[in-house]
Amino acid sequence: MHRMLGMRSTPPVDLSQWPPEAAALINQLQQQLQAQASEIAQREAQITRRDTEIALRDGELTRRDGEIARRDREIAWRDAKLEKVNFELARLKRWKFEAKTEAMTAQQRALFAETLFEDEASLRAKLAELQKGMPEAPAKPKAAPRQPRRQALPEHLRRVEHHHEPEDTTCPNAQCGQPMQRVGEDVSEKLDIVPAEFFAHRHIYGKWACRCCQKNGEGRLVQAPAEPEVVEGGIPASGLVAHTLISRFADHLPYYRQEQINARSGVHTPRSTLATWAGAGGAALEPLYDAHKRFILSAGVLHADETPVPLLDPGSGKTKQAYIWAYARSRHDALPGVIYEFCTGRGAQHPLEFLGGKGPPYAEPAWRGTLLSDQYAAYNAVLDARASPSATPPRAQRMPGASSMSSAVAARVPVRWPPRPCSALRGSTTPRAASLRWMPCNAARPASA
Repeated sequence: MHRMLGMRSTPPVDLSQWPPEAAALINQLQQQLQAQASEIAQREAQITRRDTEIALRDGELTRRDGEIARRDREIAWRDAKLEKVNFELARLKRWKFEAKTEAMTAQQRALFAETLFEDEASLRAKLAELQKGMPEAPAKPKAAPRQPRRQALPEHLRRVEHHHEPEDTTCPNAQCGQPMQRVGEDVSEKLDIVPAEFFAHRHIYGKWACRCCQKNGEGRLVQAPAEPEVVEGGIPASGLVAHTLISRFADHLPYYRQEQINARSGVHTPRSTLATWAGAGGAALEPLYDAHKRFILSAGVLHADETPVPLLDPGSGKTKQAYIWAYARSRHDALPGVIYEFCTGRGAQHPLEFLGGKGPPYAEPAWRGTLLSDQYAAYNAVLDARASPSATPPRAQRMPGASSMSSAVAARVPVRWPPRPCSALRGSTTPRAASLRWMPCNAARPASA
């Protein structure tokens, strides 16, 4: 068709020999033939391009089919792997957690051992067969081993310098032999420790007397006053008592282990003695605790919360539940602070005892301010009935004799200050924080207390 319509198959025609009408007709026919030849070439190019696209799509479909087949094999292999793992897990659970009345002895389990081994071998064979049909995954190049970065030793550590210099600082060149000059140094640091060392403070109190007055029978012996001791009449100094307390309550070392550690240095400290020292140290720290408590209660806004802790119950072989109550100053205070009080219960008497002040001989006023806590009803005992009538139960209404304390209760709470639990509150999450409420508090004790 192309050769019939193309211009190459048409012989050249001299249009000057033809009449004008015939020459115009021939010229028109030639133009139509050229247009048809151009259109046919464009259609052939489109057909060629479409054939190329179809070939590419066929290749993509073939690749996708291969990828789908590979994934199907991987899924089948993983299913078999999960079946094997579930089989082994069920067997272990059955052996460990089945009912005691249905538990099998070793001889009874041996009867089913062959069946279990057969099932396991069947699963292993299935896994091996599926793994053979899977293409080998290309090995990933191993990353270069990460070089550990050693942190510099703290600057506050004491440095013991050891200088190392060559024995001979003369030039080793036989033709020179001149003395060498020090041009630099390399410094390396090694961390070391001095083990705990027991030593004795030897206090020598000099005795002084006037010889002249002694001759007249009026002499008097003069000595320096004795140093105050944590354990009166005991051998431990304050440093040893502090070390015992830190080891027991910060490092959680029981007294019997401390006894063994001290025995390695030739010092005999029975656990009963260590417990006595710890009790005396705790008694010596009570003034510090009281001062810290006064600092906490000097704030106008307090956060309060309690958290359970296990407490050993001697004789029963079990533990019972005790509580640690936390009272913290607000984050808006210039000086933050938190104090913890250990109590054996969770009753309302504990916050009332902490916030209600003390009577003679060491009288302390009841705390007055705003208490931020959760919805636990034990805190209602310290609320002012006039400021929070809905949160105060009938038995916690304003008692006789507490009017002088109630007059100074803050009745207005800052609205623009959103409630936010402090670090002393145990694990406060968003739902718990949302349930917090402001409670104007009057912690005055009832008259009967």
